[in-house]
Amino acid sequence: MPSLSPRRLCLFNTTTGAPLREMTFLTSILAVRLNRKRLVVVLQEKTYIYDSNSLSMLDTIDTVPNLKGLCAFSPSLEGCFLALPASTAKGAVLVYNVMELQLHCEIDAHRSPLAAIALSSNGKYIATASEQGTIIRVHLVSEATKSYSFRRGTCPSTIFSLSFAPSLQLPDILVATSSSGSVHIFSLGFETNQRTKMSGSFLGSILPYSVNDALDPAHHHVLHNAVSAGVRSYAVVRKVDKVADSSSSEIASCRAIISLIAYNGYFQEYTFTLNSQNESTWSLEREFNLVAVISGNAETS
Repeated sequence: MPSLSPRRLCLFNTTTGAPLREMTFLTSILAVRLNRKRLVVVLQEKTYIYDSNSLSMLDTIDTVPNLKGLCAFSPSLEGCFLALPASTAKGAVLVYNVMELQLHCEIDAHRSPLAAIALSSNGKYIATASEQGTIIRVHLVSEATKSYSFRRGTCPSTIFSLSFAPSLQLPDILVATSSSGSVHIFSLGFETNQRTKMSGSFLGSILPYSVNDALDPAHHHVLHNAVSAGVRSYAVVRKVDKVADSSSSEIASCRAIISLIAYNGYFQEYTFTLNSQNESTWSLEREFNLVAVISGNAETS
């Protein structure tokens, strides 16, 4: 059926639902990213950059074979970057400035090939995970330097998704899902205090920051058995609220809304709270089976 071809891209007006434009490519479309200025279409060995308004092609990027369609896109026009795998042998990532249409940098993040990539909404940070799945690294995009190394666990696991909090100032929260069935949250906002304490200790004085970060679990918070092990899942941080201390201007706690969807059809929404003492709580706000809801609606109609 040509209308269902994986090589066909359809653009719609989300207000009226009317089709705007159809585009057909030589090979299957693996990923699409869009903001007010740029449209990005990822194929297995090519990535196309378009003007979102005129849909004129602006650039073509030849890439290494990208079978999974891995990519990350920061929607902010001030820091609008696209990240793509730069190697099939190691975890190198290519960062491209889609507004200036030029290569920004290439980062060697892992020894193993990449499994997941995420950019913060303001384009400040990029998070990566390799196929090994034990370490998640966060780099500062502007300088291509490593800022954080988070240890997810000691046993290999497939990282299904990485997502930053939707903050335009500081991505305080990074959330990850893995094949273990757990949801992992890494706090960047409160992590500075933890790093200061670690660097002041004897162990911190003889170990580099990269090792300190991997060994220090203080900024890592886990929700175990959120979904069945092996079931692919995706999590996004929908909202973050910072609660200030009434007696000072410092942040007393951070509250985030986490949405989780799994390939078995279940949708869950959690409230995650983290205070300045690094104590966290998870609260399941709602859960339902999307498959059951869709089937029920189909039967009633």
